[in-house]
Amino acid sequence: MDNVLIVVDDLDAVIAFFVELGMELEGRGPIEGRWVERVIGVDDVRQDVAMLRTPDGHGRIELAMFHTPKAISPEPKDAPSNTLGIRRIMFAVDDIEDVVARLRAHGAELVGEVTRYEDGFWLCYVRGPEGIIVGLAEQIG
Repeated sequence: MDNVLIVVDDLDAVIAFFVELGMELEGRGPIEGRWVERVIGVDDVRQDVAMLRTPDGHGRIELAMFHTPKAISPEPKDAPSNTLGIRRIMFAVDDIEDVVARLRAHGAELVGEVTRYEDGFWLCYVRGPEGIIVGLAEQIG
């Protein structure tokens, strides 16, 4: 897998959220032209894109903010975890409580609660900017 795309309205806020999570900004810039319109099947595309990578360099998230045409909002806005489609991205963390506290400074809220899964992990879902859900997993021991 190369990357996962997330379409956003506030590119700066979402970049800050993922950087706080430990991702590194690889680059950012405008994208437009017939080639992108042909790839994504949408006409008159003008967007800003940012690419972030995980610290180990094995995963990336692409963020896209459309200027034209305007992005379409899903319904309901804060869809529950059992809604069809991609619901979350899971990150391994060293200190789940610390990460949750840092993400709260970026407007994130717990979806449920931090819960222990058997003897292996502390797990939780966090809803960040624009309703993006990330899962956090801290290995025990």
